[in-house]
Amino acid sequence: MKLYISVDMEGITGLVDQTHVDSTRHNYERSRVIMTEEANHVITSAFDQGCKEVIVNDSHSKMNNLLIENLHPETQLITGDVKPFSMVQGLDESFNGAVFVGYHARASMKGVMSHSMIFGVRNMYINDVAVGELGFNAYVAGYYGVPVLMVAGDDQAALEAEELIPNVTTAVVKETISRSAAKSLTPAKAGQLLQEQTALALQNQGRVKPLTPPERPLLGIEFANYGQAEWANLMPGTEILPRTTIVQYQAKNILEAYQAMLVMTELAMGTKFC
Repeated sequence: MKLYISVDMEGITGLVDQTHVDSTRHNYERSRVIMTEEANHVITSAFDQGCKEVIVNDSHSKMNNLLIENLHPETQLITGDVKPFSMVQGLDESFNGAVFVGYHARASMKGVMSHSMIFGVRNMYINDVAVGELGFNAYVAGYYGVPVLMVAGDDQAALEAEELIPNVTTAVVKETISRSAAKSLTPAKAGQLLQEQTALALQNQGRVKPLTPPERPLLGIEFANYGQAEWANLMPGTEILPRTTIVQYQAKNILEAYQAMLVMTELAMGTKFC
């Protein structure tokens, strides 16, 4: 079995605010260690369950957070920025399953550091389905026929995963108190949970179907203000819906929609009105 693991940071054990996930802040280096340990728990369990190949994609911010020197020696790491497919770079039909670690809820949901790609996004939609990073990434996996077997993060990320993906296994390492506070397991206890849930997810992989995306998805992104929408609208083929901050793009497939989302959110970060 070949397993793909995407590792974000906001959903990692004990991390609750920007001081933990911003590389310029005082808690960040501690957070990198915990993030790497958390990835290792999943990787180790995957190999113990008989996986022959495990590919890990660092999926937070500049995507160079995981400490490669501390990772399980048999894994391979996709690291750095810019990646054409960001959080799902390298994912294709050769994988038997995917696992999302350190994930958080979408912007419009309660959850620790909940957001959708950038803090200027209120909502993202594929046709009429509200998605965040988790849902969008699961759709890309589904395009390749790859099921998302497990999602690890806070309780709200788990809830979002369960609503989107029937029979998905979840690993809740912290419970939301507010957007910047949580009741968290210790790293040691979380590690035990992650190993157990990874084993369970791989044993139950036959019960999880890929999240199949629509053939011609309509991407919609609702921004926090009109200035951000104007920047996103600079991408050819987009339109701003009247009297809203929603920018739409008709994509030929989910891969094009995903890259359109990346371009639109990057453009929106250029506004001075954030």
